Amino acid sequence: MLELTTGPIDRVVLLAAHCDDLAIGAGGTILLLAAARPDLRVDAVVLTGGGGPREAEERAAFHRMCPEADLRLTVLDLPDGRVPSYFDVAKDAIVAARESGAGGLVLAPQIADAHQDHRAVGEIAPTVFRDHLVLHYEILKWESDLPAVTAYQPLDRATMRAKLAVIQESYPSQAHHDWFDDEAFLGLARVRGVQCHAPYAEAFVAPKTTLGIGRSR
Repeated sequence: MLELTTGPIDRVVLLAAHCDDLAIGAGGTILLLAAARPDLRVDAVVLTGGGGPREAEERAAFHRMCPEADLRLTVLDLPDGRVPSYFDVAKDAIVAARESGAGGLVLAPQIADAHQDHRAVGEIAPTVFRDHLVLHYEILKWESDLPAVTAYQPLDRATMRAKLAVIQESYPSQAHHDWFDDEAFLGLARVRGVQCHAPYAEAFVAPKTTLGIGRSR
């Protein structure tokens, strides 16, 4: 499979509706980014869970995923399940991440997600980050809304194990969900890995990219 590389990435914007969305949907990719550039600038915006145990869990997860990063993590306290009703607040928080001097890579939920909070963040992202590479991640849950993905980030077994450890050790409040277990996360990652000839993978929807075919270096 032909690999299109981004080149070195020193800044990334991470957008989520809920604490744990990023670890589930893109935790392996975040681990790889942080390993490649320990001083990675990370601007992360999470719209719900602020001021309580969920925020503490999210901060613990980011400490595990990118412990040496220049991390700017904002966790708002919008009501879970009501993000579209707070559109202005959500968009202002995402715009603030852009105006902080964010780099060219943005990770956000996929816009066909059945959960209204995820979908709202996914829809806002490309309207704010017009000159960035926006990759929309998928979030495994009970809804049957997995997208037709267009981009893959292969994960080796060690990275996949590290991702599982982040999820299971950082989010004890979610352990009661019947989908919140290693088998579920490994199953989807293995399917995505098969699709790109890798042990495991995370998959994204990339609605718009610019190619540099034929460009001299």
